[in-house]
Amino acid sequence: MHLIKHNLKEALKAIFMDSLELFIPIFVAIFLFLVIHIWKSNNRNSPVTKWPLIGVLCNLSSIHDYATTSLKLHGGTLKFKGSWLTNIKFVLTSDPTNVHHITTKNFSNYGKGSQFKENFEIFGDGVFNSDSHKWQFNRNLLHAIFRKSTFESLVIKTVHEKMESCLIPLLYHASKAGTPVDLQDIFQRFTFDNISSIALGFNPNSLPNNFTKGGVLLLPEVAFEKAFNEMEDAIFYRHIVPRWLWKLQKWLQIGSEKSYSESQHIIDKFLHECISSRLDDERMKSMFNNDDEESNFDMLNALVKENGDEMKQIDYKFLRDTAISLLGAGRSTITAALCWFFWLVSTHPLVEAKILEELQQNFTTKETNWVTSGVKNNLKKLVYLHGAICEALRLFPPVPFDHKCAVHSDVLPSGVRVSPNTMVYYSLYSMGRMEQIWGKDCLEFKPERWISKKGSNMNVPSYKFITFNSGPRSCLGRNISFIQMKIIAVALLSNFHMQVVEGHIVCPSLSIVLHMKHGLKVIVSKRGN
Repeated sequence: MHLIKHNLKEALKAIFMDSLELFIPIFVAIFLFLVIHIWKSNNRNSPVTKWPLIGVLCNLSSIHDYATTSLKLHGGTLKFKGSWLTNIKFVLTSDPTNVHHITTKNFSNYGKGSQFKENFEIFGDGVFNSDSHKWQFNRNLLHAIFRKSTFESLVIKTVHEKMESCLIPLLYHASKAGTPVDLQDIFQRFTFDNISSIALGFNPNSLPNNFTKGGVLLLPEVAFEKAFNEMEDAIFYRHIVPRWLWKLQKWLQIGSEKSYSESQHIIDKFLHECISSRLDDERMKSMFNNDDEESNFDMLNALVKENGDEMKQIDYKFLRDTAISLLGAGRSTITAALCWFFWLVSTHPLVEAKILEELQQNFTTKETNWVTSGVKNNLKKLVYLHGAICEALRLFPPVPFDHKCAVHSDVLPSGVRVSPNTMVYYSLYSMGRMEQIWGKDCLEFKPERWISKKGSNMNVPSYKFITFNSGPRSCLGRNISFIQMKIIAVALLSNFHMQVVEGHIVCPSLSIVLHMKHGLKVIVSKRGN
């Protein structure tokens, strides 16, 4: 029976591949016919509300801006219904009152749902995917760990050591060589090493401290790090094509689903090796009797401690699902945030000058222990830097959209009716570009909007500044993310000036994380003492 199934799959795969050249022109012809037909028969209503797939396909390269424009034209909320073939039906909103309703006021009616979990299957039953009691258990457990002083100390220490030993020396070398570097690639390696050390107690050294060969910058390719990028792209693809199409590709193991499967295999192998190694470690077995908690602290052993007193109680799948959730949050989102921040600062000289002036007045990085000694109090003085980071996160949120599934029927504050099992998307990217939230200058990079007349940072409700989500599912790592970004910003801006390579195109990639499609190519120059 297994042989018959295998032969059938291979036969279908061969037919599919052989007919691909014929299928594409037929599909294009049908697609154009539909566009012309709808355009002629639907003068008053925008076709985007009835045929979202057409709009998506026509504007795929700038999908986030297309969604923003569409939302503005329709008052901030759209109800989509696709053709019978696509089986697409969802609500898209950028209205903060709707978002507040979904994420907070009627939180119990909006869960992740089966479609979300299916799209993000690689994250298993971790805190991102789970609902109800399982989600509450995962969140409570992580919250207990995140609020430990040892966790914060570990993050600060890890980031500082990696920065001093690898990141700054690499950029110093690049400044001397005068050759362009891809800051996005460097940040991805940097954050991946950091979160691997924090979550798993293992440093993969994807950003090594010996990065040249014969004077040429040479960074090793890390299979897991590359697999994570490909996995994120494949998940985005699942969101924009009919479910039956990516399911077929998965069964036949072709296209993005083949890449997804290969990436998942690499990621699972890496996690298995890391977790198994840590659980077999004699130091791990004896840590319960060790009074020096800080020296042995990492997320994996903290999870073991919080989840049970005996090794036999440890659930490998639970550790695996939690670890990959932490890796996804601590690597990709921090990388994206750093890239957009440094791009915006480098292209706004007046903002850069104000940040440098603030650093000179309130902060010094000349001391060797400037990070480890009272870093939180020192960073609180940097009001303008905090505003610049918030502005970057507002305009380019690392996660550009999120979605929930309605359990029961509901009516949103905007008046849109939501049926049971309907997906409700809210665009974080679009919300940062809405005049009704941020004013007519909403498209400007303006750190001053975050500073009060008294000279302190202003707080904006989370359902408006939605980068870290809102309500019970708001990001647990918000505070530590700001600390990391500020430490890195202080160190790099104090030492270097980044200039975007002339002609280099900066635009968002098509992924679930708002990376830069072509990376961030910069020329690094050392600042004078």
